[in-house]
Amino acid sequence: MRLHTLHLQAFGPFAGTHTIDFEALSADGLFLLHGDTGAGKSTIFAAICFALYGKPPGDRDLLLRSHHAPADLLTEITLEVTLAGRRLRIHRIPAQMRPKRSGEGETLQKAETRLSEWTIDTDGQGRWEPASKSHQEAGTEITNLLGMSRDQFCQVVLLPQNEFTKFLHADASGRRELLGKLFRTHRFSFIERWLNDHSRTTEKNRDAARADVLRLAERIHQAAGSDLSTDQAAPTSEDPRTLTRPARAWAQDLLHTSHIHHEQTLQAAATAKDNLAKQQTLEAAARELRQQQASYADALQQLELLQQQKPHQDTLVQRRDQARRAQQAAPQLHAADTAADDHAHAQRAERSARTHLLPEHTDLDAGQLENAEQNTRAEAAVLTALIPEEDTVRQLTAQLKRVDAERQDFATQQRTSQDWIEAEPDRRRTLEARRETARQAEEESRRHHDALERLKARIEAAKRRDTHLAKLAEAEQHLADAQQAVTLAGQTYLDIRRRRTEGMAAELAATLIDGNPCPVCGSCTHPAPAAAQDGQPTRQDEQDAEATHEQANTARDDARAVLNDLREQAAAATGEAGDTPLIDLQTQRTALDAALADALGRAVDQGAVQEELLALDAEHTIHTQQLSTATAGLSARNADYDTLTRQLTELSAKLTKARGTHPTVADRADELTRTADRLKEAAEASRTLAAAAQALTHRTEQAALAAKNQGFDTLALAQQALLGDEDLRAIEDEITQWRQDCAVHTTVLQDTTLQQAATQPPADLDTATAARDAADDQHALAAAAASAAHTRTQDLAALAADLETAIQRLEPLEQAHTTARHLAELVTGNSPSARVRMQLEAYVLAARLEEVVTAANTRLNIMSEGRYTLSHSDHQAAHGARSGLGLQITDSWTGRPRKTDTLSGGESFFASLSLALGLADVVTHEAGGNPLDTLFIDEGFGTLDEDTLHKVLDVLDSLRTHDRTVGVISHIPELRRRVPNRLHVRKNPTGSTLTHLTEAAE
Repeated sequence: MRLHTLHLQAFGPFAGTHTIDFEALSADGLFLLHGDTGAGKSTIFAAICFALYGKPPGDRDLLLRSHHAPADLLTEITLEVTLAGRRLRIHRIPAQMRPKRSGEGETLQKAETRLSEWTIDTDGQGRWEPASKSHQEAGTEITNLLGMSRDQFCQVVLLPQNEFTKFLHADASGRRELLGKLFRTHRFSFIERWLNDHSRTTEKNRDAARADVLRLAERIHQAAGSDLSTDQAAPTSEDPRTLTRPARAWAQDLLHTSHIHHEQTLQAAATAKDNLAKQQTLEAAARELRQQQASYADALQQLELLQQQKPHQDTLVQRRDQARRAQQAAPQLHAADTAADDHAHAQRAERSARTHLLPEHTDLDAGQLENAEQNTRAEAAVLTALIPEEDTVRQLTAQLKRVDAERQDFATQQRTSQDWIEAEPDRRRTLEARRETARQAEEESRRHHDALERLKARIEAAKRRDTHLAKLAEAEQHLADAQQAVTLAGQTYLDIRRRRTEGMAAELAATLIDGNPCPVCGSCTHPAPAAAQDGQPTRQDEQDAEATHEQANTARDDARAVLNDLREQAAAATGEAGDTPLIDLQTQRTALDAALADALGRAVDQGAVQEELLALDAEHTIHTQQLSTATAGLSARNADYDTLTRQLTELSAKLTKARGTHPTVADRADELTRTADRLKEAAEASRTLAAAAQALTHRTEQAALAAKNQGFDTLALAQQALLGDEDLRAIEDEITQWRQDCAVHTTVLQDTTLQQAATQPPADLDTATAARDAADDQHALAAAAASAAHTRTQDLAALAADLETAIQRLEPLEQAHTTARHLAELVTGNSPSARVRMQLEAYVLAARLEEVVTAANTRLNIMSEGRYTLSHSDHQAAHGARSGLGLQITDSWTGRPRKTDTLSGGESFFASLSLALGLADVVTHEAGGNPLDTLFIDEGFGTLDEDTLHKVLDVLDSLRTHDRTVGVISHIPELRRRVPNRLHVRKNPTGSTLTHLTEAAE
């Protein structure tokens, strides 16, 4: 990667437009970026990273747009760079707010990316050829050409010394985090997690298969029962080895024993069946003998009972004969009974009809009743003709009521309209006054709103003012502490330097060796060398004190810059907010908010008042028309009311006379009609009673003659002997049934088989039944035992087959889990067979760390003049066979390794710089070998003495010999003298600026 130009516009602290010509800046291969703290030196690298990857370095949200830039100047970055031999131009515009092209306000400017490539056509002419406008497509193309991620790029192109100093002094876990991110070894962590998950999965599957075997073994044990035993031991969860072949042998042995037991139960069931058949035959014979004896005894008993009923049967025969003779005269007897019933019914009807007559009609005969009926019906006809007149009265009454209601409605409307018209002027004046009040409130709300917006801006400025003023005291105290630290560090440094100078003779004497010349006097004998005093400072003590003094100066400068920045911000905020306290401004805002709310509440009434005035006009028109209509209608309804009243009075008098004491004429007419109907009913009942008496006399004489002819002395005896068909049939059926029963029982007693059985001893059925029940129980038990044995054998066979399937499934799962667990323990370093207990990712990273250390020692050897050598902390093997990611450094002066955190500040700087350069080489090779022609080194040079600084710059010069350009970010004055090409970053209240300085120009 080689940088050509970088175009910045409204980016970070740079408010305007700036262009950096890296080709001119890196003409000598080494250039310096220097300037005040916070001026924007690191922002240049952030712009390069944003151009390449579309995001600034790190995970924090860097403010891309400059606060100092004009509103109409867009933030954008343009970078020309050569990647993998291809020259590209990358133009990016981040998402930001910009002024609208038309009208007021702001709108969102969407993010844009344009990628172009420099191409040469067939005529030898070069031009920029558009390649892509897609964020994703351009990002993928650039990442593929660079061969590294954004994190890797920021780590190996910009060498932040503070981070590599942390890396140098960190523990193994800290180094693992950084190396894992740079070398992207998360795939090995994924392999570890996958193998662990796979091991747990296979263990889960194996345990499930074991559980299936144990569950089937328990079911086999339950199916076998306690009476079935075997010499084989049952499988148990305590010993997993019994869950395969031993379990199979145990199940087969139980199944074989069950088959033998089943054959035995089948033989016992056959024997019990033969005995049951024999006992069933004996029981049937005893049952048949008992039934024959019982039949003979029952027939004899029943025949004796039938003979006892013979007198009753003779009486039934006599009664049946009398009933048959009476039945010959039955028609005349029934006719006499019917005539008697009709006569009694006619008497009751005649008495009932006369009870409903009026008192003056109760003693009249049939002819007189008919005359009274005709007179009553004539009177009712006259009243019926007057019934429609009652409807007319009702209609006139309803019409009169309706007319009166209309008169009342018109009168009410007339009064309502008159009252409304009289009250209208007062209502109109009230509404017009409300409208004027609302208009004044609207004007007042506009004034309050404008004042509130101005007050809000002052409140925000007052908050910033108070915040900055609160921080000023802390910043001033911080600056005072820093100044005091500078004074103390300076005094300490001068004191150590003075004491070392005073004891320099003792320091030189410590290096004297007998026989070697003294560097001061040249003598080879040293009779009285100076002795060092207690607490004599060394050169290292002096260098440490000087470094502490420089750090204190830097901290004081930083504190002063922070204090100045706070003072500027506080002054700007005070200019906007004034000196008024924030609480007073907030009180004013509360009062303004209340006044605005009150004015808005009063102004909102304006629309409602206008609508009410329009409604008032509409109501005036309506009530004027209503008053005219109501006056005319009231006059017409008064005339109609008088006419209807006169007609109703005349007709009501006529109907009152016709009704008499009844409510209506119709009621009186109905009453006369009902009286006529009762007279008619009584006349008919009187004639019917006379006819029934004549018929009764005639039919009684005929019935008495018929009874005498059938041999009955009186009519009453004949009627007493007469029976109905059902009663006569019942007597005949009873006589017939008695005779049949006698014949049946006589036949049974004459049966020779039954007579023979009766002569034998009584049958012992209970004994035979008990013997058959015992045989039946024995057969049931034997059959149940055989069925249970058959079922158990079938169950055991099915369970043994299931167990065999489960064992066949378990065996490969056992092997799979053993293999998976071994691999998981191996990659996590927990395997007993592993020689070194190391995780897979740590194993890979240890190898990468060895490569980084090898590359770092090439530079470290030059910087330390061969004194220091970095090495991996584990010396037992090579190329990754290590148990950690430790680092140590070997000092050739002592020949002993020591921890890296024992290095001084300057030693830590060039050791960490060597690591950074070595890591850049290894990561570049890991990413595909694309050369990184430009490197940036950020700070750290202030910890070096002059000699070491020259050695470090020599190493950086060596990078130039390999066509690399090195940009140093530092504010050390010595670097400004050593590096001719410099980019000076200056910060101003209006934004930072860039200036390309050269030694010739200065």
